Amino acid sequence: MFDTGNTGFMLVATSLVMLMTPGLAFFYGGLVSRRNTLAIMIQSFVSMGVTTIVWWAVGYSLCFSGDGAIVGNLDQAFLNGVDLNTPCPLNPSIPLFVFFAYQMMFAIITPALITGAFANRIKFPAYLIFLVAWLLFVYCPFVHMVWGGGILQKWGVLDFAGGIVVHNIAGMAALASILYVGRRKVVENIPHSIPLVALGTGLLWFGWYGFNAGSELKVDSITGLAFLNTDIAASFAGVVWMMLAWMLEKKPKFVGLLTGAVAGLATITPAAGYVSTTSAVIIGCIAGIVCYFAVSLKNKLQWDDALDVWGVHGVGGVLGIVMLGILGSKLVNPAGANGLLYGGGDFFIKQLVTIVVSSIYAFGFTYAMLVIINKFTAVKTTEQEEVAGLDLTLHGEEAYEH
Repeated sequence: MFDTGNTGFMLVATSLVMLMTPGLAFFYGGLVSRRNTLAIMIQSFVSMGVTTIVWWAVGYSLCFSGDGAIVGNLDQAFLNGVDLNTPCPLNPSIPLFVFFAYQMMFAIITPALITGAFANRIKFPAYLIFLVAWLLFVYCPFVHMVWGGGILQKWGVLDFAGGIVVHNIAGMAALASILYVGRRKVVENIPHSIPLVALGTGLLWFGWYGFNAGSELKVDSITGLAFLNTDIAASFAGVVWMMLAWMLEKKPKFVGLLTGAVAGLATITPAAGYVSTTSAVIIGCIAGIVCYFAVSLKNKLQWDDALDVWGVHGVGGVLGIVMLGILGSKLVNPAGANGLLYGGGDFFIKQLVTIVVSSIYAFGFTYAMLVIINKFTAVKTTEQEEVAGLDLTLHGEEAYEH
């Protein structure tokens, strides 16, 4: 009944995407100070547990069951009615169990991305509430609208692996978060462990092949194309970012190379299976330039986006959606759409409208949600907690012996 090749590949892809969340924890953990390493890493790891519970209970069903315009229903809550023979709704050649697990890994990493923005200044109980509420009221509706048969999918909006569903809404939520929680009392923008950042980047890059190539949900030539485009965009973006830093900051920065690669990965995500390899080169180069200057703009505006979530994931996600609207081609993938360069003006406009809608909703809801959470439990850490470090004050543990 099920294709063993496709099923086996999707299990591998699921494992790769799972590895991205520990990779993100290492990436963020290396960027913060020694006193806050565990506090930022636990926010990624706890998402693996909490999000799995939410996904099993209601998350999957809200995303992929029912035919609502905005959100699904609870028909498959707690995996109700799902057995060993239930096929995936988007590709009947694999079991629904496998698709459930694959999409769960996406749900785990998306809210974890946001944590880099409010690093060193949010309390753990508030984060746990934020995690659950954001999944239910921001992530699940956009998954349903774009991938689960909702209004945006029916309208013709495309997002191969999560430029809108993952990076754009996470980036805009990050921007809302930093504007709400304000600047850190203790600002330390020097990474305490660049090797840890490099390890995290390597795990993210490796896992991203499952993220993008796996989104085809089967093994074919588009799977290979998405895989290759992922590497091309990351490589070009990383080198371009490093060269820019070399010219403007007078040194080739390792952190710049690593950050640029992640920006390229985020930017190619919505377009990975819909554009040619030449387009992936263009997207990677533009990602390196635009995201570099987005981070520079953030610094000038004095937004305390500690780990550049908005500049890398938010701007990268938006840029990828725009570039898909320009460079998408049915000659590359008949299941895709023609972008602006191939006569697809209508498709380009749909992508732009989706950016506006998703950005406004993700920003507005996230900001309002933080205001409401703060009425029940304090969101912001105190100056004393920041000075002492959140590892000890919030968690009673230390990453390193002094």
